Amino acid sequence: MRGHAAVGFAVALLALAGCQSRKPAAGPSADASPARDKGPLCVGTAAAGMPHVLRGGGFTLPGGGGVRYTGASADGTTRTATLADGARYRSGARQWTVRTGARLTVSGHAYTVRQICSYRVVLAPDDAEARAALAAEPASTRSSGGSADDGLCYTTNRSALTAAGRGFPAEGQALPLVTNGGRRQFPTGWSIAVYFVSSADGTAHLGASCAGIPAADYQDVATGDTVEFAGTLFRATVVGASRSVTLTRLRS
Repeated sequence: MRGHAAVGFAVALLALAGCQSRKPAAGPSADASPARDKGPLCVGTAAAGMPHVLRGGGFTLPGGGGVRYTGASADGTTRTATLADGARYRSGARQWTVRTGARLTVSGHAYTVRQICSYRVVLAPDDAEARAALAAEPASTRSSGGSADDGLCYTTNRSALTAAGRGFPAEGQALPLVTNGGRRQFPTGWSIAVYFVSSADGTAHLGASCAGIPAADYQDVATGDTVEFAGTLFRATVVGASRSVTLTRLRS
């Protein structure tokens, strides 16, 4: 009897070990840190008179069309960007995966991709008509609200961009933002909000809109990352404990 009992006990141990070895591997944690951008921060060169399409957002272009910056890839040496047709999301919209120097046509106007950054894509209009339309003087540098602000929000006009910059803190100064603190409104129609701050990995989700169009959507922003709003650059400081973000304005 003792022999049978010993055998039975050994079989039970082997069965238990087998169950443990067949335990499913743990999946990725919900708190796992997001993959960091490998850089470089930017490839190519921007110049005056070129529209900036911000990450996750749209930009209206002459002729009634627009483009969105929907995806990015970096391998430590170069960058690519995914652009989608239309300033707003549209199911089935045409997409382009581009590098600097690529050309695309939107609403009858051709553009060349001059710069790709983690936070923006800069396009150069290839024809004089598009350049003139983008640089047109706005009727006012004060927001009227909604689509009436298209020419104020999505422009290369220097006076409009200067007016937008005056609505932000001075260079080197801070713009504090708090999660669920509502949207910070600015005189030229821009509004900025913090949607979420992760205390686990110290990242934040920021967004902006202008003229009723989502103009930027920055996800997984970490301390030290660069973001842009209305032609103005900021460096982010994310404080997970207080679920807040401070944007420090950079030199132009």
